[in-house]
Amino acid sequence: MIDASSSPTEWVLTVSCPDGPGIVAAVTGALAARGHNITESQQFGDPASGLFFMRVQVQADATREELVTALTPAFEAFGMTWHLDVVGRRVRTLLLVSKAAHCLVDLLYRERSQGMPIDVVGVVGNHDDLQDIAEFYGKPFHHVPVTAGTKAQAEDRLRALVKELDVELVVLARYMQILSDELCRDLAGQVINIHHSFLPSFKGARPYAQAHERGVKLIGATSHYVTGDLDEGPIIEQDVERVDHSRAVSDLVAIGEDVERRTLARAVRWHAEHRVLLNGRRTVVFR
Repeated sequence: MIDASSSPTEWVLTVSCPDGPGIVAAVTGALAARGHNITESQQFGDPASGLFFMRVQVQADATREELVTALTPAFEAFGMTWHLDVVGRRVRTLLLVSKAAHCLVDLLYRERSQGMPIDVVGVVGNHDDLQDIAEFYGKPFHHVPVTAGTKAQAEDRLRALVKELDVELVVLARYMQILSDELCRDLAGQVINIHHSFLPSFKGARPYAQAHERGVKLIGATSHYVTGDLDEGPIIEQDVERVDHSRAVSDLVAIGEDVERRTLARAVRWHAEHRVLLNGRRTVVFR
């Protein structure tokens, strides 16, 4: 973790706790008492869960340890779950892929050219089709085949890579494998997935062809945290595009890939910027 001792650094603090009076005052008061300048503040009290959520950006001529010391009375008084980081620090990220390239290319481009605050430390593929793309962007590619008989060994290799590379975020960039319940628990809150979300929904093979046969009018995508419940983790972002009868299957595929890549990119950026807080099976997203 980076410390700020010689010049003001902008920090981002997120907290969640049972809702009640005095939470905002306790946090902002502790910061103001030491002359720190709050540059952004958002909060939300959820009447359904009874929880309070807050995200604060603050300029402080202080180390992380000094900030934590100043805020600890508030953390303890309200039973807060909290996280403190430097604004813009690039989150160490591992991308998992299969054969579709659109999400991989988009994230690597955004990291390089659009300020996406992630540091892609490796790309893992259960096929080697996208190795050339990873290498073009200077990223190590790890081919980890997965079969019914080798799934456990493949996931052990993933765990090893997460540890070896000090990975903070895993992104399933159209990775066409289902993670085990055990791995989902090990990486809870650290894995983001993307998938289509047709209205109505079509499961199984060739979903765009199924959608075309049924005359679907909306194509969508959903990005969410991965849990042991397949495609049912807390949703971070969704998007849709309207289509009509004139669209061929190939058109739907292209439109769908475009929706998927931009939906995933927003979810990854918001996570890396500490804008997403878990609220049970839902999320709070401070955009």
